[in-house]
Parts: sequence; structure tokens; C-alpha cells
Amino acid sequence: MLSVPHPRSLQIVSQQMLLGTAVQKSWSILNHFWVWQRSEEACEMYARAANMFKMAKNWSAAGNAFCQAAKLHMQLQNKHDSATSFVDAGNAYKKADPQEAINCLNAAIDIYTDMGRFTIAAKHHITIAEVYESELVDIEKAIAHYEQAADYYKGEESNSSANKCLLKVASYSAQLEQYQKAIEIYEQVGTNTMDNPLLKYSAKEYFFKAALCHFIVDELNAKLAVEKYEEMFPAFSDSRECKLLKKLLEAHEEQNSEAFTEAVKEFDSISRLDQWLTTMLLRIKKTIQGDAGDLK
Repeated sequence: MLSVPHPRSLQIVSQQMLLGTAVQKSWSILNHFWVWQRSEEACEMYARAANMFKMAKNWSAAGNAFCQAAKLHMQLQNKHDSATSFVDAGNAYKKADPQEAINCLNAAIDIYTDMGRFTIAAKHHITIAEVYESELVDIEKAIAHYEQAADYYKGEESNSSANKCLLKVASYSAQLEQYQKAIEIYEQVGTNTMDNPLLKYSAKEYFFKAALCHFIVDELNAKLAVEKYEEMFPAFSDSRECKLLKKLLEAHEEQNSEAFTEAVKEFDSISRLDQWLTTMLLRIKKTIQGDAGDLK
């Protein structure tokens, strides 16, 4: 009896045939017009093969096929199509090879910046930063890409998007104990938002975080910072964040870890502390003599 091939086997054969056809069509041919025509066809074949690999969840093969299409588009001076294919390659590689995903996205960024498409380049810098955050766990490199994205957004007058990137930089900088850098960003973003009717509510959060960074470094600096923020932004004085800071400063001055913990608990009962705030508050509390090093 004649055996019928499994559909999965037929799909794999079909993928390989498409890829083989793409490779054949990308070979150099002496006639320039024919080279161009064949290369265009090869780009289409690579893209079709890549999409079939995606359907089969063969992410590395899909990434490679998109990457080959991108390189051919570049030879044909199709910059936009090349950048798009590099992005497609990066998105596929993200699921299998994060470092190769970054390489492809960087290639796309180079093309977009050359074309003056800085907003799109910034978006892909953010994607790279997120890969470094979640997959490769390299916070320093994540910071560098968020900073580059912020620079590009600023250049395009996309200040809201730039601020989002800068706040990421500040958050990670504080975690890495680069407090002065974090303080400068939080103060800058707070100052930029406090006069905006739609954003001013967030300003108290940024001044609060800046004051906590000051507090970790030096208690007197924190006191002076709180006074400065109240003068700059009177609404800060009535905020729960400002009231908490004053209680913490008093408890720290008295070296009273119980009063410090009670003030934090009271604040947390209304506004839940996230991981970043918890970490910063613990760092401050540990500077109190005889402290057990927790917030319980």
C-alpha cells in the first residue's frame, strides 16, 4: 500500500524547497537586469519561507530567512524593506536567540537613523533595552539603550516618550546605586511635569523618589531637597509622600527604627509600595544603628 506523507513532513519539505529556491535566485548572474529581477524574487521567497518557519515555530530559521531577505533588499538599495526585514528577523530571533535579535534590531536602527527616521529608531532601542532587561539581564546595557531612545525622542520633540525612557534610566540607576544620576533625572522630569495640568499629579512621585535617593546618600541632603521641592512645587507639601519623608527624616534623626517602620506601614496601608520603593526604604532603614534590616 502506498503511504501518505504526514502533513508536518510536507510542510517542512515545502519550507526547505522555498528556501532553496530563494538561495538559487540570489546567486549572482552577469546580466544586471536579470540579477535585479532574480534578487527581487529571492527576497519574496525568503519572506515566504520565513513566514512558513514562523508558522512551524522554527524561530531561528525564520529569523535567518528574514535576515537574508534584509541583506538582499540592502543590495538592491531598498532601505525601508531592508530595515523592515531586519525588524522581522529580530522579532523572530527574540524567541530563540536574544543576542541575534539585538544584532538584527541594531542593523535596522542603523538604516532608520541613516534615513532620518529617529522616532522609529528610538522604538527599536526600547525593544533592545527590554531584551537586555528580561532575557540577557544586563541592566547597564538596558540603561544605555533607554538613554539613546530618550535622546532620539527629545530630538523629535516627543518629550513624553523621552521622559518614559528617562524614568527607566533613573529607576535602574538607583538600583545600581548611581544615586546622583537618578536624582538628576527625577528632578528634571518632575520639573518638566509640575506645570502641566495633565501631568502635574505625577510630579510628586518623581520628587519623592529623588528625595529617597538623596536620603540614602545623606540625611541632610534629603532635608534640603524636601524643602526645595516644597518651594518649587507647593502641592508637594500636602502630599502623602512629603508627609512620609518628614516622618522618616525625624525617625532617622532620632535613630528610631520602630517609628521609621510604623511610618512606612501607615503609608503602605493606603498606597502599596512597589519593589523599587521597598528596596530604597530598606537601604535607608539599614543606616539606623541596630536596625534588623526589614520593614516589618
